[in-house]
Order: sequence, then C-alpha cells, then structure tokens
Amino acid sequence: MNRNDQQFMAQKIRTQYMEKQPSELDALRALDARVKRPAHVFAYVFGSLSAIVMGAGMSLVMTEIGAMLGMASTTVSGIVIGILGMAMAIVNYPIYKRILENRKQKYAAEVLALSDKIIRD
Repeated sequence: MNRNDQQFMAQKIRTQYMEKQPSELDALRALDARVKRPAHVFAYVFGSLSAIVMGAGMSLVMTEIGAMLGMASTTVSGIVIGILGMAMAIVNYPIYKRILENRKQKYAAEVLALSDKIIRD
C-alpha cells in the first residue's frame, strides 16, 4: 500500500471519530422526514389492518374456522368482512395522500425558507 492510500485510509477512519457538525442540509432532511413520517406510519398501519381484516373474511369463507367459533353461516359474514377489508385497502392511498398534502401545506414555508437559504449560500 503506497503512502497516498495509507493517508486516505487514515483520514477515512479519522472521520468516523470526529464530532459531526449539524448542517442546514441535515436540518432540511429532518424537516422533510417530520413532514412525511405521520403519513407513512398511517399508511403502513392502516394497510396492515386492512389486509388482516380482508384475510379474516377470506378465512371465514374458505375454512372451517367459523364453524369452530360456533357461527352458523360463515359465507355471508366472511364475504362482508372481506369486502370491508378491501374497502379499507382501497381508501388507504387517498387518505395517505390527503395526510401528506396537509402536512406539506403546514410545513411548506419552513421547508422553502430553509431550502432557499441552502441554495443561496
């Protein structure tokens, strides 16, 4: 390994131990994450719940679980529960978009001010 490679490796290791100074770009990334995180969390949680509800309806229709639970007619209730889960999955994306747009409107001034400051400097 030549001298330049050694210096490069030493500098690379050294930067791992140096204290990082927060920059305006880091603040902009954090603000962007704060805007998007609630919409993402909602979409994942609500989408998972809708998949579980739809799966429960399918299970009632296709298996004997309803009979083991003491339900007389599992087909009709399974279809209704499955359709409810599908409806939840269908409305998930529009709700996600609405939450995201509301958050973007709320934080637009801060994001634009910080990004303008970074661009101008």
